[in-house]
Order: sequence, then C-alpha cells, then structure tokens
Amino acid sequence: MNDARPQFDLQSVAKQVMLAHGFQPDFPPAVQQQLASLQSQPPQLAPGGDLRDLRALLWSSIDNDTSKDLDQIEVAEPLTNGDVKVLVGIADVDGDVPKDSAIDQHAATQATTVYTGIRNFSMLPEALSTGITSLLENQDNAALVIEFVVTSDGHVKSSDLYRAVVRNKAQLTYNSIGPGCKAKPQLRRKSRRRATCKRN
Repeated sequence: MNDARPQFDLQSVAKQVMLAHGFQPDFPPAVQQQLASLQSQPPQLAPGGDLRDLRALLWSSIDNDTSKDLDQIEVAEPLTNGDVKVLVGIADVDGDVPKDSAIDQHAATQATTVYTGIRNFSMLPEALSTGITSLLENQDNAALVIEFVVTSDGHVKSSDLYRAVVRNKAQLTYNSIGPGCKAKPQLRRKSRRRATCKRN
C-alpha cells in the first residue's frame, strides 16, 4: 500500500519560517571571512594589566553530555571568617569579536540561537561558540568574571567585575552529577572527602 501523504523537507520549512520572522538563517560571506581570520590567527592571551590570571582556581562547568558551547564556569571558595567567595566566569566573546564587526552585526540581528527541533540556527558561528571562545576543559580562555562574597546567612557582602584568563578544570555533566546530588548525605560527604584528597 503506497503512502500518499505529502512529504515535507522540514529543514527547508524551518529556514523559511526563520526568514519570515526576520532572521538570517545563513551566515553572510563577511562573517565567514572574519571567522577564517580568527581561526588562522587565534588571539594570544597574555595575563597582565586589567587581565587577571585565575587559571589556578578549580573552575568547573556543567551542561548536557554533548554540549560544546560552554559559556559559563564557576568556582566557590570558603573564607576563614565563614563567608564564601563565589566566582562566575562568562566566555569573553567580545574580546575576540570587535564591536560592529561582521560577526557582531550578525549576532545583533539574530539576538539569540533559535532551536527549531529539526535544526539549530546559531547566533554565532559554531567554530566560535564551540571552539575558539568556548570554556572547554583544559583550555585557556578569556572570561568576564563576576565575583561576590556571601555571608553565612546568605547576604551578598561585596561584589566585583573584571576580565581574567581562566582554565576549566572539570567539564561536568548533569547526568554524571545528578546521582551524587540525590545520594544520601553520608555518601555526599564521602564524595567530598575523596575530591579533597584528589586535589591535595
């Protein structure tokens, strides 16, 4: 029995919907040219001046199993007075993509990555978001760091914002961390002791 139902090219349909709503589903030649230049001459990271060196901290990220576009890492440090210093690093794309450049203008037009289910239409070229600027494990990157100190009763005591060179020490996933979060308290304490021993 023949299937008489009409066949649809869902990729084409998704692209047409993007165009109908004012998006640019394809990267223009100027974006491709700028990307090729970045790939052939990656920016050199040299800590100093207003670029701090925080690569020694135990930064980690957490995302899906297959994610490569890591735009955030974090680390927390207990202080001697009972406060906790929290640092969140955001991928510093602006450091590699100058304002009003071809990639910047395209990103401003798109404003977001659109997930259609059949295809993702990226705001930035994947070679940039999943490679050059992604905060991948064991890779030095520039980041915009938000630092704040929280008191033992949960109040934010101080905050700061600055650029730094960072290095993701642990690319974690929800599936790998989830079981540990659901474990009994004594198992979580045991896991923390093991992690402390490994760091030392």
